[in-house]
Amino acid sequence: MQIVLKQIEILGRNTLYYFYDLGGMGLFLLQSLSGIFRAPFRFRALLKEIKVIGAHSFVVIFFTAAFTGMVLGVQGYYTLSKVGSEGALGSAVALSLIRELGPVLTALMVTGRAGSAMCAELGIMRISQQIDALECMAINPYRFLIAPKFLATLVAVPLLTLLFNVVGIYGGYLTGVKLLGVNPGAFFSGMEQSVLNKDINLGIIKSFVFAVIIVWICTGRGFLLLKIRSTGFGAESVSRVTTQAVVLSSITVLLWDYLLTAMLL
Repeated sequence: MQIVLKQIEILGRNTLYYFYDLGGMGLFLLQSLSGIFRAPFRFRALLKEIKVIGAHSFVVIFFTAAFTGMVLGVQGYYTLSKVGSEGALGSAVALSLIRELGPVLTALMVTGRAGSAMCAELGIMRISQQIDALECMAINPYRFLIAPKFLATLVAVPLLTLLFNVVGIYGGYLTGVKLLGVNPGAFFSGMEQSVLNKDINLGIIKSFVFAVIIVWICTGRGFLLLKIRSTGFGAESVSRVTTQAVVLSSITVLLWDYLLTAMLL
């Protein structure tokens, strides 16, 4: 009987903790959004964050998009050639990238490269009491630290997604047309006829939603480090919470990818 009561106690404690954690993340999101509209606006900090999140992610996005498009070109060609529809390769590559792979892979790459850095930076500031020092000096940490990261991510991720789509389509063109001999006119005409405005809008909406998810979870996990259970101490806590933020962001991105696709298609 005591064992059963102990298990019920553990279940209740875990349930209360997860609700507490979810509530804390919700309040963090509201305070971060309110910090965006508080003066003075830190335009120089915004440009710095756009450079860190966007420009520094250019190389990884470029090569990921190029090889993804090339793989789609090869796989799509051999799949379509079985039914004699090689001319539809352009539409297959473009729709796959614009609707799904572009926003999702961009979000995952940004999470791994920039999201982890944001989480680690804020986690180190938290354990070294730099955030507490800002509060002691009457400086709002949400406006000073979080707001520029939020705005920069909302700007950078959609632009990186557009870059991913363009580079990926060109990668599919290289393998499909230059390597495998698909007619270039059929490649581009099929793409032009099949890609509609709603497909482009779906990709843009996904990129904005994924940007919010990335910056919310990664900054929130680092900012609320000391309130997270079982993260260890010092450098160990930062490493664990950074891993947790990347994993949680990636899973949430994939979950919302399905939800948005189901709702908007």
